[in-house]
Amino acid sequence: MGEKINLLFIELAELIFTAGFAAKENKAVIIKKASLKLDLLKFFVQLALESKLIPAEKYLELSKKLEEIGRMLGGWRKQLTK
Repeated sequence: MGEKINLLFIELAELIFTAGFAAKENKAVIIKKASLKLDLLKFFVQLALESKLIPAEKYLELSKKLEEIGRMLGGWRKQLTK
């Protein structure tokens, strides 16, 4: 499970980095993929908590950071649709 979470985090970082350098017409598609990857990451982190693989404190810390990333991606996506 930890390996899956690490892989998703790396893929999310790659997508965000790629979106930063992508042409404007391609950014929205990449950001959407990043949002989907973020949702998967949140899901697996939740599973890790429920499986008692991570303590609740660590889950809360990760969850807050993942929510902030989600807000940032949402704002970026919204900005592109203007």
